[in-house]
Amino acid sequence: MMVTVSQAERIVLEHALPLQIEQIPLHHALARVLAEDLHADRDFPPFDRVTMDGIAIHFANFASGQRQFLIEAVQAAGSAQLTLQRQNNCIEVMTGAPLPQGTDTVIRYEDLDIESGMAQIRISEIAQRQNIHAQAIDRRKGDLIISAGRKIGSAEMATAATLGKATLAVAKLPRTAIISTGDELVEIHETPLPHQIRRSNVYAIQAALGEWKIEAEAFHFYDDEQAIRQGVAEILLRFELVILSGAVSEGKFDFVPKALAAAGVTPIFHKVSQRPGKPFWFGTYADKAVLFALPGNPVSAFVGTYRYILPWLRQSLGLKNWPQSTAVLSRDFIFKPDLTYFVPVILDNSTDGLLRATPLEGHGSGDLANLNDADGFLELPKERTHFAVGEAFPLFRYR
Repeated sequence: MMVTVSQAERIVLEHALPLQIEQIPLHHALARVLAEDLHADRDFPPFDRVTMDGIAIHFANFASGQRQFLIEAVQAAGSAQLTLQRQNNCIEVMTGAPLPQGTDTVIRYEDLDIESGMAQIRISEIAQRQNIHAQAIDRRKGDLIISAGRKIGSAEMATAATLGKATLAVAKLPRTAIISTGDELVEIHETPLPHQIRRSNVYAIQAALGEWKIEAEAFHFYDDEQAIRQGVAEILLRFELVILSGAVSEGKFDFVPKALAAAGVTPIFHKVSQRPGKPFWFGTYADKAVLFALPGNPVSAFVGTYRYILPWLRQSLGLKNWPQSTAVLSRDFIFKPDLTYFVPVILDNSTDGLLRATPLEGHGSGDLANLNDADGFLELPKERTHFAVGEAFPLFRYR
């Protein structure tokens, strides 16, 4: 059954895996999806924090005309909070230190003359509580800092460390297998015969999944129906996400659909009204695995990975708030077949703030070299032939 791109997307996302959670050390959490809410374990900041090197005074003394202050002590960052002993004195303070008790204003060194333990203020105007990062102004103890469902980046890592989270609850990654097929494919260390090419799709898909910390295991089967059937059946017992590349069209040696059926896989759809990647196949194995069978041409495999597999993965991992990116065409474009077209584009951030996409014509779904020049794909809807400069369309980028 041929489906549209929007139908294929809806069906794929409806078959997202149930979210499973595991605890991992913080230093392994980068690029994983957070599966717990993180709350402040104390006020942020936990004390009135000095933001400039200088002196701390009681503002009322300055307001009454005092300009010279005897330095009682030095408050260093990382030291316990000091207390001003005499209200008309001051304490030297360092950036990051707690504001000494009995003081409420910090004057930076640049506005002072200090000699023989006496600080002279050289400016005529200061504001009470200047140069102080007030306790709890950012967050109060118990406040929500980060919600579950966010991909963990450097900011989230720093926040988790500040909260004392040595381990984090994250979405468990699906055990993943990538299968390539075909007698025409050889390993990357081999010298291909004139009628052969080296395997490349598996590395592209592994790289795309690797951005989510998935370490996919790769397999290759030659064009032998029995070997494909046996291999697929064994893989289905071990993996939850199975991605196949090649042998899903209707050629004499395209054995994958038959092998999947023999293994008990339920086909959901086969063929999408799109170019490239029309023979795209999708199915499930009981409640244990989801299968994506992509065409073998490299551009088709790219489209299938970024248009369907990665959105499915985000849904399965519980990722929230991942809005669809868009870009505007930099020139008019024509595509006549009644298919959704994924056109490779070069992206350019212009001075007016718009992300512009320039189409690359290329030479079809087998043009691997063209992928190196492009930054992603623009999705042009079916039932149209002319696409005007300045129109915005969904963007799937891989750079």
